[in-house]
Amino acid sequence: MSSQQTFRAGQTQGHAEAKADEWIQSTKETAQSAHDKTDEWIQSTKETAQSAHDKTVDAAHSTKESAQQGQEQASGFIHQTSEQVMNMAHDAMDSVKSTLGVGEHSHKK
Repeated sequence: MSSQQTFRAGQTQGHAEAKADEWIQSTKETAQSAHDKTDEWIQSTKETAQSAHDKTVDAAHSTKESAQQGQEQASGFIHQTSEQVMNMAHDAMDSVKSTLGVGEHSHKK
């Protein structure tokens, strides 16, 4: 082999090694970038999950408060209605007694 061929072979080997080093470095950078993006995605997913959890807890608390408030309103309405029905029944009973002439008013003649 001539010195010119030896020189070219060495030059080609040097270029090949340089290209291989570039590819290795590029692969490392790509892998690091993918790792970083994966970490960012994981963090984002954790934050989204925490936010969803917080919103669910808030909604459950709000629903519980609304249910309690509705129950209190219904209870008050039922109590008020039952008092009105009792008063109407009492008034009707007094009216019937008065019409028939029985009860407290009939003894005072």
